[in-house]
Amino acid sequence: MEIHSNSFHDGEPIPSEFAFCRADPGTHARPSDNRSPQINWSDLPVGTHSLVLICHDPDVPSRPDDVNQEGRTVAAELPRIDFYHWVLVDIPTSLEEIETGADSDVVTPRGKDQVPGPGGCRRGLNNYTDWFEGDPDMEGHYFGYDGPCPPWNDTIRHRYVFTLYALDCDRCPIDGNFRGDEVMAAIEGHVLAQASITGTYSLNPDVPA
Repeated sequence: MEIHSNSFHDGEPIPSEFAFCRADPGTHARPSDNRSPQINWSDLPVGTHSLVLICHDPDVPSRPDDVNQEGRTVAAELPRIDFYHWVLVDIPTSLEEIETGADSDVVTPRGKDQVPGPGGCRRGLNNYTDWFEGDPDMEGHYFGYDGPCPPWNDTIRHRYVFTLYALDCDRCPIDGNFRGDEVMAAIEGHVLAQASITGTYSLNPDVPA
């Protein structure tokens, strides 16, 4: 089982058009194109009934104290946690590709509605739902894809891991407004195979992407 992308190469930087924010010399960061990247796959194992696609950033600071604060930096040694950027379940095996921009092509203040995703799949909530909680201009339910926007003062580059899971069930055993960690728990015992591709991104001009 393999996963590929025409939008970026494994282990290399993700272009800013696929990010939520891009670097800005005056304000550190500004909204970007936020296009969902092209993803395709092949060689699904025998017995695959549906697919799950998840993108997560494992390098998010575990404490927000120094995040995006003038005159401060986010230390490299700070413990890091997962941030889910893209959660799709019930992707049909007849689908072999998610085209560029198929699940997002703009930053949408207050989030996106829960509508079917590529191939009629179900879209989960990404963690911008939590990040913008309490922000009157941005608060909302963020379904589907929203791209990278790491702290502009972080001292490490962030990794964005796109993982495709082949399941032995037609429907992911989860309901409601589900999140990435909930999907990971729900598919335990149903995964026949998985494959990943990783891109990197940074908004700190002193840290290579």
